[in-house]
Amino acid sequence: MPSIARPQGDAALKHQREFAILASLDPENTGKVDQKDMEEYASRYGCESEVKKLSGDEIKFEDFAQAFHKDGQKVEGKGNCFGYAAKDDSGKMEPYKFERRTCDSNDVHIKITYSGMCHSDLHQVKNDWAGATYPMVPGHEMVGVVVQVGKDVKKVKVGEFAAVGNMVDSCQSCEYCKQDEEMFCNDIVMTYNSKKGKGPGEVTYGGYSSHIVVREEFVLKIAPNLHVPGGAPLLCAGITVWSPMRYYGCDKPDVKLAVQGLGGLGHMAVKFGKALGQHVTVISRSDDKKETAMKELGADDFLISKDEDAMKQAAMKFDAIIDCVSAPHDLQQMLSLLKPSGKLIILGIPTKPYEITASSIIPKRRMIAGSLIGGVKETQEMLDFCAEKNITSMVEVVTADKINESFERMHKGDVKYRFVIDVQASMINEE
Repeated sequence: MPSIARPQGDAALKHQREFAILASLDPENTGKVDQKDMEEYASRYGCESEVKKLSGDEIKFEDFAQAFHKDGQKVEGKGNCFGYAAKDDSGKMEPYKFERRTCDSNDVHIKITYSGMCHSDLHQVKNDWAGATYPMVPGHEMVGVVVQVGKDVKKVKVGEFAAVGNMVDSCQSCEYCKQDEEMFCNDIVMTYNSKKGKGPGEVTYGGYSSHIVVREEFVLKIAPNLHVPGGAPLLCAGITVWSPMRYYGCDKPDVKLAVQGLGGLGHMAVKFGKALGQHVTVISRSDDKKETAMKELGADDFLISKDEDAMKQAAMKFDAIIDCVSAPHDLQQMLSLLKPSGKLIILGIPTKPYEITASSIIPKRRMIAGSLIGGVKETQEMLDFCAEKNITSMVEVVTADKINESFERMHKGDVKYRFVIDVQASMINEE
């Protein structure tokens, strides 16, 4: 295998896309790259004919960079970052140039390689939840390669894999930040569409972009086996499920867990439950997803909520139910499936209020709970667990020119179970 030494200093930043490709080809930084892997990458990220010319025991990085170089996409506007933005509440995504800040002493510059498309991105760009500021660059599930760090950064080094999730800043001094629950900080700055922030512009811009600069405290480390498309959704779908499982004590092997709704969140709940050694049942309205649940995800049982007899037989069977359904549905029915002291954890956000009776909760001491995301420490814990168990999301990889089509399919529920943008292949900044 030929040797290719990683460049140091400004060269990594100057050729950040090509540097990230090299890091992906040599994740352990051995200095060796497999020729066949290099040629396979060339079909997506470089020039195949130029890559085939790379030969010899040693290849200079400059020659590698030239072989994988692609001209940047020409976009109207000014700025050092290329992304896709919604200009109004039509939600239509268009190429967009904007300015990212340069690295401060405690900042990390990450070349984004994969960016997950969360259903909340669709709601945000269409202003379904109000409070949208345009132009909006969405995305809060991103993985990539570190290409520059500030002088005081200790957490990561240039060339390492890193990730960014839902948050990019907080006060770091309130009771919640001190408890590693930054998501509750009154001064929390979300990754995009957040009106506070450090650097140019009045709002934060997210991961549908070529790179991001984030303060060290909100950078997450990822293992090489998570630097794949399926690793990106862990930053939202993963932690959204993991945090309540941990907080409400639903992470023990003897827990009988049910998961209602087998989508982006639900399939992660099944994966976590099985990795924790639990008996997991998937609840769905029909048997359409039974084969996926049982054969692909390893669920132990499958329960159809429209089958009255089956639901009666499942009464008081579960210690916890993770409810991931965002459409209006009957919570009373779910509560009847819980054992005494059982927990119904709601993660979906329906458009209409729920209707429940006190008698469905009080006699059996049942709990209805909710949760959104977790703090940085807990997210890192989740990523480390996923790396150990080799857990990633089930995804469909798309290029940036398919973002609008992917949003349309997402709205129809036509995705299994997350779209992920291959940023390296389709958001090429002018250098």
